[in-house]
Amino acid sequence: MFTSIVSWVAVALLAATAAGLLISRDWRWSLGFLAAQYLAVFWLVLQHWPIGMAAVKLVTGWMTIAALGITRLGLPVEEELPEQFWPQGRAFRLFAAGMVALLSAAATARLETVMPGLGMPVIAGSLLLIGMGLLHLGITTQTLRVILALLTVLAGFETFYAAVEGSILVAALLAVVNLGLGLVGSYLMNAAAAESSA
Repeated sequence: MFTSIVSWVAVALLAATAAGLLISRDWRWSLGFLAAQYLAVFWLVLQHWPIGMAAVKLVTGWMTIAALGITRLGLPVEEELPEQFWPQGRAFRLFAAGMVALLSAAATARLETVMPGLGMPVIAGSLLLIGMGLLHLGITTQTLRVILALLTVLAGFETFYAAVEGSILVAALLAVVNLGLGLVGSYLMNAAAAESSA
């Protein structure tokens, strides 16, 4: 009973952090939201993996955040350009996030009947992360925000896949993909800063 309640709290935390990533304009807040998101993912993955393997997911995520944060901290301070999409604004983003949350809630019950044993919180959390990450990818053009959206989609996939596969090799490969994505994001941010200063 306690585990189920904490799992649903983790799903609520995932919804809040994914919406925060979507709305936040400051890169520091965005990285903080992503760090909290990895903590909730850790709890959901812990439902199916031992604590050592679930901790790999948490530590890898935080290492990726540290790499992105250190890179962004070293870049010159500049005004963030407005996003190049229409419509703009926080109200639109909140509305779109609400729609993704509704679709995730509707699909969770159907997936639970098709794949029993995964757990409703794990399915809800993974669908929510995948949907919010794809939404974020669709409305952003900035390099850091694109990387954060890709990490969100990947975290949702890993949460779902952890319930299906418990292999140590798979956990290691997913950790390498996370770290690689963070390093590629750091490189692209540095390259964009060098190009704009030249």
